[in-house]
Amino acid sequence: METTLMVGTRKGLWLGTSDDARTTWAFDGPHFDVEEVYAALVDRRAGRTRLFAACSSLWLGPLVRRSDDGGATWQEASVKFPDDVDASVSRVWQLAAGTDERTVWAGTEPGAVFRSTDGGESFALVRGLWDHPHRAQWAAGFGGQAFHTILPHPTDPDSVTVAISTGGVYQTHDGGATWEPRNNGIRAEFLPEGQQYPEFGQCVHKIARDAVRPQRLYLQNHGGVYRSDDEGGTWTSIAAGLPADFGFTVVAHPRRGDTLYVFPIQAGEHRYPPEAKARVWRSTDAGETWEQLASGLPDHFFVAVMRDAMCTDGPEGAEAVGLYFGARNGAIWGSADEGESWRQLVTDLPDVLVVRAARS
Repeated sequence: METTLMVGTRKGLWLGTSDDARTTWAFDGPHFDVEEVYAALVDRRAGRTRLFAACSSLWLGPLVRRSDDGGATWQEASVKFPDDVDASVSRVWQLAAGTDERTVWAGTEPGAVFRSTDGGESFALVRGLWDHPHRAQWAAGFGGQAFHTILPHPTDPDSVTVAISTGGVYQTHDGGATWEPRNNGIRAEFLPEGQQYPEFGQCVHKIARDAVRPQRLYLQNHGGVYRSDDEGGTWTSIAAGLPADFGFTVVAHPRRGDTLYVFPIQAGEHRYPPEAKARVWRSTDAGETWEQLASGLPDHFFVAVMRDAMCTDGPEGAEAVGLYFGARNGAIWGSADEGESWRQLVTDLPDVLVVRAARS
């Protein structure tokens, strides 16, 4: 069995491959070395493996590139607003596989959702969210208006949960025609006291869905780690026991319920882990308690792990799930035993923006 690892950076895409042991890796790249790659997707539906990379070029603009031959050749699709919309896409922040094998979702800056119904060959604006009355009031976070989460429901193609910095969580149950905010209980610490629990406007960094209970969601906020047991209707803090409640990424185990991973960092100007020690933290009881995973990770680590730069290699294959993260210093770390031990897979890449993996 082969594992594919996609690494998107500020200067191109790298593709890593390994065998079933996932201890020795070969990396190929860069692909598109003058383009920023903010999103990637390994799509194993429809009886084939299709790679997607969301590329942003100063010359070509934003493109979603796809490959059906492991990256040897690529085709491209534009993501553009229709002519009646006075806006232009600056980058594609997110790519997600839909419930059916032909649907691919894309989240962009400015904050919008696009949908492909032909396997990623073309994309159309989802007007329901773009025309939502809240959208004009969404601000841009320090890193831009990052549309970083699209979570299609695993069995209901009409249900999708999305999140954006700084707009918060929104959800549709009618295929994108209408959307409602789902931010009850999420604190916006940057707002004045007494105004910190608004209907929308939170700076949500990432959401993950539980593998067993699809109505259970985990959320890493700009200050705060949360769980929802009613698919975003209400949120409860699960940050107790972590060394910091700030961070960018949250990852759910792809097979085991109640199991999630975060990478805490310090807020403010520091933006590196507490005590500068790289540590992944795991909970196996839906955030009630936490344990740090440190074996093999460095104790001098002065960089962050970004929103989409941590992942698993999916539910297929070996009993132990692989876990991976990439850092802003260009290093990729991997674990073949669900985080119990780590090794550095490659180093000296450009600033890592996204890491995605799958086994076949």
